[in-house]
Amino acid sequence: MKIIPAIDIIDGKCVRLTKGDYATQKIYNENPLEVSKSFEAHGITNLHLVDLDGAKSGQIVNYKILEEISTNTTLKIDFGGGLKTNKDVEIAFECGANQITGGSIAVKNPILFEEWIQRFGNEKIILGADVSNGKIAVSGWQEESSEELIPFIVNYQTKGIQSVICTDISKDGMLEGPSFEIYKTILKEIKNIKLIASGGISTFDELPKLAELGCHGVIIGKAIYENRISLKQLEKFITKS
Repeated sequence: MKIIPAIDIIDGKCVRLTKGDYATQKIYNENPLEVSKSFEAHGITNLHLVDLDGAKSGQIVNYKILEEISTNTTLKIDFGGGLKTNKDVEIAFECGANQITGGSIAVKNPILFEEWIQRFGNEKIILGADVSNGKIAVSGWQEESSEELIPFIVNYQTKGIQSVICTDISKDGMLEGPSFEIYKTILKEIKNIKLIASGGISTFDELPKLAELGCHGVIIGKAIYENRISLKQLEKFITKS
């Protein structure tokens, strides 16, 4: 199971939100590159980078930070937040993203999202399935769509999607543990999907459980920044697996 730390960017700084609420913003570090290098130094190979300014404004904003991290580390970066046009996606890839994540766009403009899958290749495009009360949430989690979680993923799997990041919004930033039941259901009902668990990770003990369920990866944010899980622990986990 891949360990994927998250860096969320507002005004060029590493922040975390609670349940996606911008009013809960807490700055953890003013230098995202420094944070990325500390991950890399502990054997971490992947990074989930979210442009929260981009998510709010509806276009890519923090691409310079993406470029800085991709140029100065060997981390494989999946990038999301504010990717709404072909130009946004082109900029993300030009600036060093290995993959991009599309959530709102997959609900609001499925034709364009399907075009991206065809044009850039399904290994480059991750489906973002952010869920609230069983429905897919969009627009920086400000709106709930009518799309139901399982059919939404199944539909995009038929279009070629291989990887899905599923975040239970009610858990995000709460440090109360992930949604094991949701992930269990997805993996039971949808075969051959690379499921990346996200939201609520609070202790190291949750990681082997997610691996046991069959999760392909796990995104960890606040638990690292609040020192609930140390980079040393993650290094050991990576070495063992």
